[in-house]
Amino acid sequence: MIYKYIYFLCIIFFGGFASAYGQELLTKKEAVSIALENNFDIRTADNNVSIAENNADIKNSGYLPSLSANGSANYSITDSEFELQTGDVQSASGVNTSRYNASVGLNYSVFDGLGREYAFKKLKETYRLSELQARLVVENTLLNLFNVYYEIARLTQNVNTQKQSLNISRERLTRASYSFDYGQNTQLDVLNAEVDYNNDSINYLTLTQQLENEKRNLNLLLGRQVNISFIVDTTLVYASGLEKENLMEKARTGNVNVLQEQSSLANAEYDLKITGASSIPKIGLSASYSWLHNNLGATSIFNTQDQWGPTLGASLSWNIFDGGLTSTRKQNAKIALENQQISADQTRMEVERNVSNAWTVYQTALFVLEAERTNLATNQRNFSRTQEQYTLGQVTSIEFRQAQLNLLNAQLNFNRAKYSAKIAELALLQFSGDLMSAEF
Repeated sequence: MIYKYIYFLCIIFFGGFASAYGQELLTKKEAVSIALENNFDIRTADNNVSIAENNADIKNSGYLPSLSANGSANYSITDSEFELQTGDVQSASGVNTSRYNASVGLNYSVFDGLGREYAFKKLKETYRLSELQARLVVENTLLNLFNVYYEIARLTQNVNTQKQSLNISRERLTRASYSFDYGQNTQLDVLNAEVDYNNDSINYLTLTQQLENEKRNLNLLLGRQVNISFIVDTTLVYASGLEKENLMEKARTGNVNVLQEQSSLANAEYDLKITGASSIPKIGLSASYSWLHNNLGATSIFNTQDQWGPTLGASLSWNIFDGGLTSTRKQNAKIALENQQISADQTRMEVERNVSNAWTVYQTALFVLEAERTNLATNQRNFSRTQEQYTLGQVTSIEFRQAQLNLLNAQLNFNRAKYSAKIAELALLQFSGDLMSAEF
């Protein structure tokens, strides 16, 4: 009979599931630590922060002087012919000449119209923006991490719940078979029990497969080998004392998207100032020391030439009129600043909407959680009474099966409600800017 084959499969899976208790426990803290170290998106974001940090260094600001050294050497062999005013011709062949020179130069921009100052401030603000972008990547990764982690926890409890239901169906099938053997019920009761057992077996195997798939998804998110086996912590700790207005106020000042818009707005202001600085006079200083040695050859009245010494200089430049290029850039920078302000206002309103929506989802999830908790308790009492009556032969197998399914669905719904409420809480805390300090 088919149920015997499925029963054999379930024995195998029961053994595999039981061995899970010997697997390594992946705690929430360990999962976060592994993700922060190995996650591909976080590693890329960290590298981008390092690049921005390098760019914001004084060495990339234009504040430091530049020092350069140059040198060259030339050697030539020439043939020459000269015709004098008297008509006489003189010639020289194989004349060797050489030229050697070297110099060291120092240049420094004393004042460049404050463009350098604003550019350096923009680099520092860009570094801060890169940190905010990395924070957003970390927050999104953590939220994805716990979506998968809690899904594994939910499926783990669902597998346990389905296993308990499968045990009940197996006991019912055994009872029906014995009763049929002793003539206490019909073949139909045995067939019904067998069908229900087969369905529960299939559901158990399906849940087990889903659980293994989600574990591989989490391993990928953690940036490690996808087939590493582990179990998770199924306990939950909910935040207490959350208030909508308090969360809304935090979101206006601490939401990472709002902070990114503020940083981008500051950069747009620096761009406008940098453009304006191009019309201010610029002052520069330079100093150099050079050396020159010439071997002039046999055709020159001088045999060699040597020069050496320092050179000092100062420069002043002023962009009085450049055909309107600076004016156009200023106008465009003002428009870009206005656009960035519009974007910041839009983001602020979107964040306020997101907090309100997330709060509604969170409150609904808490209500559903308590409703499912009550529903589970009711179904547990109902099943206990039905089971007692079924043992005494006072209810039919169909009524017993219905009570069993009601309890199973109540347990599965309660499991879903538990973890949905926690995910809704974390989403709300992300919008308010508190996710990094949340208790997972």
